[in-house]
Amino acid sequence: MSKENHSSALFWGCFIALITTGFAFVGRLELLGVWGEEFNLDKQQLGILAGIGIWPFAVSIILFSLFIDKVGYKAAMLFACASHLIWAVLGVSAYFISKSGNTGLAYNLLVVGSLIAALGNGSVEAFINPVVATIFNKEKTKWLNILHAAWPGGLVLMGVIVIILHASMENAPWAINVGIIAVPALIYGFMLIGQKFPVSERVSSGVTYREMLGEFGAFGALVTGTLVGLQVSIFCREAGIAPDLSHKASWIIGVIVGVISAVAMGLYTKSAGRGLMAVLVLIMMPLAITEIGTDGWITNAMASFAAQNGFPPVAVLIYTSLIMLVLRFFAGPIIHALTPLGLLIVSAILAIVGLVWLSTAQAAVLIVAATLYGLGKTFFWPTMLGIVSEQTPKGGALTLNAISGIGMLACGAIGFPLLGLFQINTQKAELAESEIVRNTLPAVVETVDGKPVLKTVTVSEGLFGKYSNVDSAAIDAEIAKVTDAAKAEEVKAEVAKIAEESPKHSLAKIAIFPTIMLLAYIGLFLYFKSRGGYKPIVIGDGH
Repeated sequence: MSKENHSSALFWGCFIALITTGFAFVGRLELLGVWGEEFNLDKQQLGILAGIGIWPFAVSIILFSLFIDKVGYKAAMLFACASHLIWAVLGVSAYFISKSGNTGLAYNLLVVGSLIAALGNGSVEAFINPVVATIFNKEKTKWLNILHAAWPGGLVLMGVIVIILHASMENAPWAINVGIIAVPALIYGFMLIGQKFPVSERVSSGVTYREMLGEFGAFGALVTGTLVGLQVSIFCREAGIAPDLSHKASWIIGVIVGVISAVAMGLYTKSAGRGLMAVLVLIMMPLAITEIGTDGWITNAMASFAAQNGFPPVAVLIYTSLIMLVLRFFAGPIIHALTPLGLLIVSAILAIVGLVWLSTAQAAVLIVAATLYGLGKTFFWPTMLGIVSEQTPKGGALTLNAISGIGMLACGAIGFPLLGLFQINTQKAELAESEIVRNTLPAVVETVDGKPVLKTVTVSEGLFGKYSNVDSAAIDAEIAKVTDAAKAEEVKAEVAKIAEESPKHSLAKIAIFPTIMLLAYIGLFLYFKSRGGYKPIVIGDGH
């Protein structure tokens, strides 16, 4: 096989492997509500199933990156393929076991299977990114963008399958959503099992293991360790392993793990890490929340609007993912015209405008707003990977993959709770500002410093301290006191409408994350301009 054919086979095998992770993401996302009803899960148990699809991904990609050059890319590929197939078997088994009446065993299979699937997803990222960066080491950003067209490709394919299933079968077995992942898993497994994987650019150039770790450095270890400690402690609380663990204790555990990791890394490498790498690590956190967090939330946020306008909520995710799929294939000319940082600046602006507009858009205008958001998020993730690979090539698989892991950890541990708070605060504000609520239910709203504030709330302790949620029972009790039946129905409808539409309106608040990114990208653009412009760092020829 010629070198070109060999590289092509490797690339497309990696491409289909990433499609498989998209199948896993949408398949589980679509089923959370179904599982909640079928297994009578409380919010704690449902939270376990949701979170378990995120944090093991991040942990596996980071851990594999530490020794993937020792065990080889093929070992990571085989682990990923086996994990996806095991998830298919366990998930399908859970369906039939549940139908036979043993819901306890079925739920346990879903938890274990979800963990294995997430580890497999992380293992896919652990090998595909360095493989593609190595075989196309002269055009890393371009080919990483093309590679990551597979992620939205998986979202689109699985999303369409979900829509077809719902349209063709009234009660489609959810086992299909799970079991179908075996198809792309077997395809990429057969495509890659006979391939010879390349030696990484870092290894072929003689960069030592200690030098690789030094690029990431103590700062990278501090951030990673803190997020891992935080996420694992949250999981232990939700899983009932340590139910009395407070949110404050979770932060303390995270910081302790982070400091220990940083000290260990610093002592071994004698390096705080590349300054540019530290900046990229910090940027990756709001980036992941903007893209992955919004993707994971947008179906729910659009549920009410979709029902009113007769289209499935997942259609918005499919549409924006389709934009990503198409444009990432044409990343090369765009990157050449704008430079990687110029492209990210434009992307951040489009994402800001798209999210703000999406929160208020109605009818056909929604398509325009969704298009802007889709255009904005298209190049974020792969272009960041390209910059990391081009600017920290000595970091090898570690810097390239760890930044993805950090993004996923930040999204799971910090992003989703923040997005939940945005939704809560939007609902509270809209209830307080509603004229009919204020006039009809005076006990529900009070005026503080000249502004209406919702009074009927419950106070809880969260990851970011105490927060107040809408006390729906108290509001219903006040509505029951209204003697005018017509007025009571009117205010009840208004409260229900706000509860349904506030998630969509909350999307505007997410724009704070691409705004932070925009400022950072402008700063990096000016930094590189002062040094003669953006230029990739090459440490070897990759052969």
